[in-house]
Amino acid sequence: MKLTKLMNRIVVPGLFALYMLILFRIILFKYGSIDMDFLWYRLQKNLEKPEYSMHRMLYGNFIPLKTISDTVLSPSIHEVINFVGNILAFMPYGIFIVILSKSKMISLSGVFIRSLGMSLLLECLQVFFSIGNFDVDDLILNTSGGLLGYGIFCIFRLNGKNIGIKQL
Repeated sequence: MKLTKLMNRIVVPGLFALYMLILFRIILFKYGSIDMDFLWYRLQKNLEKPEYSMHRMLYGNFIPLKTISDTVLSPSIHEVINFVGNILAFMPYGIFIVILSKSKMISLSGVFIRSLGMSLLLECLQVFFSIGNFDVDDLILNTSGGLLGYGIFCIFRLNGKNIGIKQL
């Protein structure tokens, strides 16, 4: 099997799976261990009493750019790390979307929708498992990170064509 086929069939999907595991762990567990008993307990609690999840939504941020503007106007180290981390965490997602797409011609809007969808899933899981609060600004930052990763990949792909590098 040629090296390119090996990369496309095994290595890249394997790296994507590892990246997704790390992404879920960072966002949902904030670097802590993944405790399946804890998740099962939270799932049961929320299924028995859906109002518990609804109550958690009261603590969420549904005002676009509120957290972002608070961070810009009065930055603390924790807020800056959260701000930059949300963008950086999703940059590989934007790159993997292009690499793993069959046609390699995925559009900016396709990356936008997929990045937004993945971010929304993670935000909802945080609320549903009561391990975080919903923040619309996280959706904005994560989606921006996916788009930035896509843009970086496109720039490198164009530069690679200009200097004769074989495309992934």
